Amino acid sequence: MNIIVGSKNPTKTKAVEEIFPEAKLTPLNVPSDVSAQPFSDEETRKGAMNRARHCLNSSSNVIGIGLEGGVMYVGNELYLCNWGVLMTEDQTFTASGARIFLPKEIDLKLQEGMELGDIMDDYSMRKEVRNKEGAIGIFTNDLISRKEMFSHIMKLLRGQWEYWEEHNKN
Repeated sequence: MNIIVGSKNPTKTKAVEEIFPEAKLTPLNVPSDVSAQPFSDEETRKGAMNRARHCLNSSSNVIGIGLEGGVMYVGNELYLCNWGVLMTEDQTFTASGARIFLPKEIDLKLQEGMELGDIMDDYSMRKEVRNKEGAIGIFTNDLISRKEMFSHIMKLLRGQWEYWEEHNKN
């Protein structure tokens, strides 16, 4: 099985490796074709979909995976959100994961046009947070990492794909 993942970010590639250990995995930087900082569930999902599609179209006989992190409002409160897409030539599967509240000071910086990853480096006084624990790791006191969050999404995607494969054989 050949899987192309639409990112070289280690939190994303390691999540896919964990859930598909038997696969030949190729990380590929592809565009999300959405804002650098997605600001809604819809935009974040669309970014994951676009990444998966770019992966699928880059080669033949592959599974394309797109994983995208973003933020979304629930009322006046900002939450972290994330989406994943597993795409084959025959079917597309989507899943979303954990959502946690983000402090108002993060919201204000995002409104100024900064990306969450850059804000989190300054906020946590750490480097490369987006490639390590992620905002979810910071705000859950390292109980959940960004890789674990994406691993959960990958489990949801793999389960849907396996179910479809099992129940749609001709």
